[in-house]
Amino acid sequence: MIKSYLQVTKPGIIMGNLISVVGGFLLASKGSIDYALFVFTLLGVSLVVASGCAFNNLIDRDIDPKMERTKNRVLVKGLVSPNITAVLATVLGVLGFVVLYFGANPLAMWLSIMGFVVYVGIYSLYMKRHSVYGTLIGSLSGAAPPVIGYCAVSHEFDAGALILLAIFSLWQMPHSYAIAIFRFKDYQAANIPVLPVVKGIAVAKHHITMYIIAFMFATLMLSIGGYAGYKYLVVAAAVSVWWLCMALSGYKSENNDRIWARKLFVFSIVAIFALSVMMSIDFMAPSAQTLVSSVIDLNKTRNLFCQSTCLILQWAGFL
Repeated sequence: MIKSYLQVTKPGIIMGNLISVVGGFLLASKGSIDYALFVFTLLGVSLVVASGCAFNNLIDRDIDPKMERTKNRVLVKGLVSPNITAVLATVLGVLGFVVLYFGANPLAMWLSIMGFVVYVGIYSLYMKRHSVYGTLIGSLSGAAPPVIGYCAVSHEFDAGALILLAIFSLWQMPHSYAIAIFRFKDYQAANIPVLPVVKGIAVAKHHITMYIIAFMFATLMLSIGGYAGYKYLVVAAAVSVWWLCMALSGYKSENNDRIWARKLFVFSIVAIFALSVMMSIDFMAPSAQTLVSSVIDLNKTRNLFCQSTCLILQWAGFL
């Protein structure tokens, strides 16, 4: 029973979000890490994301049976109670907001509330089923975790936070459209108005290409703005160009759209993971730091990121 309720919170989604939180947190920390703040931030975001996912499962239980990838969810199969799920989701959300308020800062809490409201209140309850722009709205909530991690340290929504919001929002679009293409029949059966279903796959390919180009410029802004170093810049440029080339390969006439979209989706995960790692270990440290202390801080940060990622993967059942 406990495992079933854990599945309602989508541990895999939580894991992915926590990796981006770590990236934003360590980027803002610049090697000077407040470990208590780090733990509270991860815990708070985990609880809020778990709450949002549980509410999403609750809201979508009528359309999930129509989709191959969701027809075996525990709510669909009746393994958990909708009423208890609603209570669990509410408790998780409230706890998450409280942890972020007292363990991090009010800004982190309000950012989590805004992300939660967008995902559950605007996207899940209405936009997902009624508008082709639902993906765009949902991308804003998907970009909230790294921004929360960043602002938990910075205590302000500055240019760095805005760049992170742009990077992760823009990344969500081709990532989501790729899912919609290789799961085209699922979305069609559930009558969900995603762009590939409403406008066609050809139009979706154009949008994917444009969003990846925009994503490319957004990623470079972290280095141009003085938040990340040249190593991050090289990796960001490389993964962006590679992702763009993969997107452009979708225009070949002999291309299998489903296989192409799946590959594009998989690489999107690799790309955002690589950026999260690099922004964590190749931040722009204050100029007053000595070279030795910078190297020490870099090693500490790298080790913390690897340890945190392993813990998250283990928690989600991937290791």
